[in-house]
Amino acid sequence: MNEIMFVVEEAPEGGLTARALGESIFTEADDIESLHQQVRDAVNCHFDEGKAPKIIRLHFTREELIAV
Repeated sequence: MNEIMFVVEEAPEGGLTARALGESIFTEADDIESLHQQVRDAVNCHFDEGKAPKIIRLHFTREELIAV
């Protein structure tokens, strides 16, 4: 595996959450800089040494509500 993708969303209580697609990895952080480190740490903990993907892709989603 060369790449892993995370879906990043704003948490209702503040901060950000990141959930990996195809793997059981979830993490959260207060800001984007912290999220980068949290995601790296989570990926390194999840995979055996030398087996972690070389690329971590973050896909940011944002929900907006428009009243009519």
